[in-house]
Amino acid sequence: MLAFISFWRASAVVLCDLASTAYYIGGIVETAVGRSAPYFILAVMLFSYAVRAVYVESCSMFTRGGVYRVVKEAMGSTLAKISVSALMFDYILTGPISGVSAGQYLTGLINELFKLGGVHLVLPPDLTAAVFAIGVTVYFWWQNTLGIEESSGKAMRIMQITTVMAVMMIVWCGITVYVRGSHLPPLELKFTGESLGWLKHLPAARTIGAIGIMIAFGHSILAMSGEESLAQINREIEAPKLKNLLRTGLIIFLYSLLLTSLMSFFAVMIVPDDVRMLKYGDNLIGGLAMFVVGPLWIRIALRAFVVFVGFLILAGAVNTSIVGSTGVLTRVAEDGVLLDWFRHPHKRYGTNHRIVNLVAIMQIATIVLSRGDMFLLGEAYAFGVIWSFVFKTLSVVVLRYRQTTPRMWRVPLNLKWFRPGGQDFPLGLVITFLVLFGTALINLLTKQVATVAGIAFTAVLFLIFEVSQKINGQVEHAYGEEPEKFNLEFIEEAGLHPNLLGFDGQTKRIIAIRDPANLAHLHRYLSEPDHAELIALTVRMEKGFAASDGVQVFTENEQKLFSKVVKVCEDHGRAVSQLVAVSNDQIHAIARIAYLLDADEVVMGVSERFRPDVQLENFAMHWGSLAESEHHVKVRVLSATQDIRGEI
Repeated sequence: MLAFISFWRASAVVLCDLASTAYYIGGIVETAVGRSAPYFILAVMLFSYAVRAVYVESCSMFTRGGVYRVVKEAMGSTLAKISVSALMFDYILTGPISGVSAGQYLTGLINELFKLGGVHLVLPPDLTAAVFAIGVTVYFWWQNTLGIEESSGKAMRIMQITTVMAVMMIVWCGITVYVRGSHLPPLELKFTGESLGWLKHLPAARTIGAIGIMIAFGHSILAMSGEESLAQINREIEAPKLKNLLRTGLIIFLYSLLLTSLMSFFAVMIVPDDVRMLKYGDNLIGGLAMFVVGPLWIRIALRAFVVFVGFLILAGAVNTSIVGSTGVLTRVAEDGVLLDWFRHPHKRYGTNHRIVNLVAIMQIATIVLSRGDMFLLGEAYAFGVIWSFVFKTLSVVVLRYRQTTPRMWRVPLNLKWFRPGGQDFPLGLVITFLVLFGTALINLLTKQVATVAGIAFTAVLFLIFEVSQKINGQVEHAYGEEPEKFNLEFIEEAGLHPNLLGFDGQTKRIIAIRDPANLAHLHRYLSEPDHAELIALTVRMEKGFAASDGVQVFTENEQKLFSKVVKVCEDHGRAVSQLVAVSNDQIHAIARIAYLLDADEVVMGVSERFRPDVQLENFAMHWGSLAESEHHVKVRVLSATQDIRGEI
């Protein structure tokens, strides 16, 4: 059974990553570039709208439109594996940096309360934060084992509470600035030797020139980490998918822009320079709460609330990193690049639990190796962020020329050539790519830790993909794309009941399917606005000695058929239950299942052997032998061009 979530829930999942950067981005960027950090964070957040537009276009082309799929379509398998290896470096670090940041905020508050209460005990910030981050990772590992709907519900609640905190802080800080008459930070660059990396001996790198601005922009780029989560969550968004995807993109842009940018400006304007980075560098919003106007006890209460919300949203970012990592590796595994062993669903929850386990193990190992050092994690983090954006954007540019079919949605700024009917030029895409590529090159030279660690991680993961793909190719890889994995449950006809499939009295539709290459009636039906429970039913024809005699069998053809159904339903954002019935008469079996499940409507595709009116008559004859006179059912024979309806 597929489950889909609203655009509000989808926004919450992505924002738990994107908006959570407000809690640590200010300290990391100011450490690298000085008091002008908020200007560059604002520039990155504005630029994020262009990057988000790239992801929306790719998702409108491919429902599973993450980096791997898009790069493979545009530039081949090898570059796709390289790009997804770099992306995984981003995702694996998202969890640790968020968990450690939450631990830093919590530890800072506890130590402050100890000091005010006269308790002579100081918790070591880095070690305590690392232990806390491991605990949060274990918790969300289990939540993702349960499934996406469970985890998205928690993300929604986290963002609701975060919104309350954000409004309080923005209003309170605004009043503080008005009362005290604070000024905007100066636009100047003060790089450290560490933040300049291999360019520290280049004089032009330290000035407000092209190179200096690009270096500062590069240090701020991780403010928009989490964009790939939009592509991963797209497959879970309910119908109408594209409309809800656009809504999701707008919500996360406005929310992250206001929260991340304003918190950075307020911190520099309100918190004194001599204590800001020295005491509150790793928990900047917590420090900001201590310097707004008001009595001490109210400021302490505000800081406690900020820390509580920070704990929630940063922990939510850990969840998002596991969701995103699982989505990326699942897409790679579907293509036979990872060993098939990873794709076996959990026996109870149906999730890709082995991939979830792998992601959690890598994140815990990262936390242990970093020992809770926020700046170290932040520097390394930027490598995967920027290079995954570069590969993604370049691939979408290439696909504009390689796949010229009309797009459902395109990145704006497309210029027509002077010749009539000619190919237009994707100016918006090209500008976005050039900015990203230039920033990626600068980051290679300035972020030594990120460059060394990122290249090493990417090379190792790429090697694992190569070896796994060769093993899969030698064992069994009969399809260009691996079919879905299904948990099977055998049900005797006498036990078939709507409650068994989780239906709660809603309208039920049965969609009869047979050929994976002929699902036009399914496409057309799913395009219609409808909130009915859908059952995709195929009938396995067995007669005489060829019968399976009740043995549980799921044939290769049925696996391919239902894999295609899953893909179609994901494209439309509609949930579906899937049934295989064994019979020696196809129409009788469809009628029998419709009767047992108390279906309101049966939809069939146009037969190659019979006219639609003959199909309806045949179904009516079987229905009459099964149903009581007061039991009515609607019947449709549907194709791309025909829609024949009847009621029996």
